[in-house]
Amino acid sequence: MSVAKHPLSIAPMLDWTDRFDRYFLRLISRHVLLYTEMITTSALLHGDKDHLLAYDPQEHPVAVQLGGSDPVALAACARLCEAHGYDEINLNLGCPSDRVQLGRFGACLMIEPALVSDCIRAMVEAVTIPVTLKSRIGIDDHDSDEVLNQLVEQASAAGCKTFIVHARKAWLKGLSPKENRDIPPLRYDRVHRLKKAFPQLEIIINGGITTLDQVEQHLQEVDGVMIGREAYHNPWILAEADRRLYQDEHPIPTRHQLLEQLMPFVEHQLGQGVKLHQITRHILGLFHGQPGARAWRRHLSENAHLKGAGPEVIQRAAKLVT
Repeated sequence: MSVAKHPLSIAPMLDWTDRFDRYFLRLISRHVLLYTEMITTSALLHGDKDHLLAYDPQEHPVAVQLGGSDPVALAACARLCEAHGYDEINLNLGCPSDRVQLGRFGACLMIEPALVSDCIRAMVEAVTIPVTLKSRIGIDDHDSDEVLNQLVEQASAAGCKTFIVHARKAWLKGLSPKENRDIPPLRYDRVHRLKKAFPQLEIIINGGITTLDQVEQHLQEVDGVMIGREAYHNPWILAEADRRLYQDEHPIPTRHQLLEQLMPFVEHQLGQGVKLHQITRHILGLFHGQPGARAWRRHLSENAHLKGAGPEVIQRAAKLVT
């Protein structure tokens, strides 16, 4: 079914999908859409904007995810994101953490479709790039098709044409954010039905998808697939994505060749004061399932944080893997 510009994307993951991880993933796939970690409107409006929105131009296509519920603040942040050159702005309606609930944004907004539509409309009117929405299939006891459809209907009327749906409901009380990623059962059928109900919209499915075979299966029902933790812990699953999903037949480098491509970036970042472990923590899974993978992870984990650690730590670790 998919004719989407981005049939595959990598989920925004707090503390994981920072600019170092995104640069690394871009070396594996030229085309998958990358997302920032969620940035709250208060952090962006009152913090170091250039630091929070920093990225390398090679990361494109790259989208920024915002967390907030004030239309005026979201519109102001959307303008900042567009000015920094991002390709898309995404509104978070999926995070179930207590901190997010206290700030009245994230998943708790799913039962406030009128407010969500006001937020979407304000951002759409503020920028020229796409404004998208990421949600769950429901929260607590508000998890019917009717509730989800109402949210999508109102947000689409406000100008949102792309909806990324995590195929699990979220329990705002009783489960931690970590438990909310695993315990509520996956309901892919709910997202597939959503696409049938709104064929004119772009519907992207997220949650528990771990292989490109599964991606291709879902693309028979929806327009796109978003992968999260699997792409972080086993990033090499993206190596075949360009060929299989984007018809790009460019030669795929080996894992060791990929590290050679990464080294100039590492050296440049170290020269800017970045610590080596800020980068290497994201590449621990590169050799997942390969002989020597444990030795690779151990060497990086034990040495990358040491004072003065440089590119040679990565080079020595790579020699431990066949």
